[in-house]
Amino acid sequence: MAVPSQKSPDVRISSPAGRWILFTTVLGSSMVLLDSTVVNVALPRIGRDLDTDLAALQWTVNAYMLTLAALILLGGSLGDAYGRRKIFVIGVVWFAAASLLCGLAPGTGVLIAARALQGVGGALLTPGSLALIQASFHPDDRARAVGLWSGFGGIGAAVGPFLGGWLVDGPGWRWVFLLNVPLALLCAPVAVRHVPESSAGGPHGRFDVAGAALGAVALALVTYALIEAPGGSPAVAVAGIAGVAAGVVFWRVEKRRPDPMLPPDIFASRQFTAVNLVTLCVYAAFGGFFFLTALQLQVVAGYSPLRAGTALLPTTVLMLLFSARSGALADRIGPRAPLTVGPLLCAAAMLLMLRVGKDAHYLTDVLPALLVMGAGMVTLVAPLTATVLASVDASHAGLASGVNNAAARAAGLIAVAALPLLAGMGPEAYRSADAFDAAFRRAMPICAGVLVVGAGLAFATVRRPSRACRRPEGRTHGSVTCPPLEVGRGR
Repeated sequence: MAVPSQKSPDVRISSPAGRWILFTTVLGSSMVLLDSTVVNVALPRIGRDLDTDLAALQWTVNAYMLTLAALILLGGSLGDAYGRRKIFVIGVVWFAAASLLCGLAPGTGVLIAARALQGVGGALLTPGSLALIQASFHPDDRARAVGLWSGFGGIGAAVGPFLGGWLVDGPGWRWVFLLNVPLALLCAPVAVRHVPESSAGGPHGRFDVAGAALGAVALALVTYALIEAPGGSPAVAVAGIAGVAAGVVFWRVEKRRPDPMLPPDIFASRQFTAVNLVTLCVYAAFGGFFFLTALQLQVVAGYSPLRAGTALLPTTVLMLLFSARSGALADRIGPRAPLTVGPLLCAAAMLLMLRVGKDAHYLTDVLPALLVMGAGMVTLVAPLTATVLASVDASHAGLASGVNNAAARAAGLIAVAALPLLAGMGPEAYRSADAFDAAFRRAMPICAGVLVVGAGLAFATVRRPSRACRRPEGRTHGSVTCPPLEVGRGR
C-alpha cells in the first residue's frame, strides 16, 4: 500500500525547506552524472592496474549502463508507490555501497559486478531526484526549481571528466568510485531530515518485475555476444540468439500485462516512435564516441588522465550554457531542423576527430572537433526532449521521458559493446598506440554514419507538434550520456 501524500506541494524556493530540497536532489543526481562521465577517463589506468583486456573495460562501462537502462522505469514506479523520498534514500545508500565495493575491488570480476549494482542504485535515485522537486514545490516555483536542479546537475556533469582525471593522476582511479561515499553520507541524512515524503497515493497493482528482468536479460545477452564475439566461441552465438529471443518475449509480456512497465500502446504515436529511433542513432554514436575518445587521447595522443578529462570539457560546457536557448529556438521554428542539423554537426565533429593522432595539438586538432560536437549536441538535445514530450498525452509525459532516457542509455550500451568489434579492435588494442589508432580511425566514420542515418530519420519523420503540447521544464542540461529526464506534473 502506498504511503499517502501528507499535503499539497507548497514549498517555496526562497524558504530554508526549498533550499534543502534543491541541495539534496542536486547532490544525489550529481553522483550518477559524475559516475557517467568520470569512469571513461580512468579506463586505461584501470586496465593497467588490474592487468585486463579491452573486453573487461567495456564491461566496466556497460555493467552500469545495463542495469540503469533496464530498471530506470521500474525505479520511478517504486517511488510513486512507496514514497519518493524513501526510494531516493535507498538509491543513494545502495549507490554508495556499490561505489565502495568498486573502489575496493581486487579484480575486474568484482569491479564489474559492483558496477552493475551501482546501476541499480542509480535507477532508484535518478527518477526520484526530479520527482521530489515536482512533488514538493509550489506550482509557481516548480519550473524554476527544475531549472536550478538541471543547471547545477549540468555543472556536476561538466566537471566530471576533469575531476576524474585529477583523481586518477592523484590518489588513484579507485577514488573515482570512493568519492561517492562521503557524498552519500551527506545526502541521505539531509534527505531524511529535510525533504518531505510524497507518493502518488492510492492502491497500486503488482509491479512489472518480469518485464524489468526480461529487459535486463535481453540487453545483457546481446551485450555479451557483441563483446565476446572476437573469441568466436559457440557460446557467443547462443547468447546472441537467446538475447533476441528474450527481447521478443519481453515485448509479448508487455503487451499482455494489465500494468506493464513499458506499455506498447505508447508507440501508437508515430512521432514518438520516430523520435526514439532518432534517439537510438544519436546516443549510440555519442556512447561510442566518448568511450573511444577518452582512450584515444591517452593511449595514442599521450595525454595524462587529467589532461584528457580537461580536454573533454567544451562539449558539456557548451550544453550547459546554450541548451535553454536552443530549446527556445526549437519552440519557434519547430524540431525538424534542429533534429536534422544537430546530428549532422556531430557527424562532422567525429570526422574531425580523425586529425587526433600521435602528438596531437589540442588547439588545432582536438578543440575544433569538440567545439563542433558541442554545437551539435546543443542544437539537438533540448528539442529532442521537447518533441518526445509533445508526441504523447500530457498524462504520459513522465513515462515518455523515461522511455526516451532508457532508450538512450541502451543505445550507448550497445555501441560500447559493438563498436570495437566493428572497428576490428583486438583484446589488447588499448595497450598499443598504433593498433588503437588504426581501429579508432575505422570507428569514427561508423559513428558519423549512424548520425547521418539519425538526421535522415528526423528529416523524414519529425513534424512540428501542437503549440498546446507540454514543454520540458528543465532546459539547462549538461549531461552527454542521455537526454534530460522529465516526470509528470507533481501530485
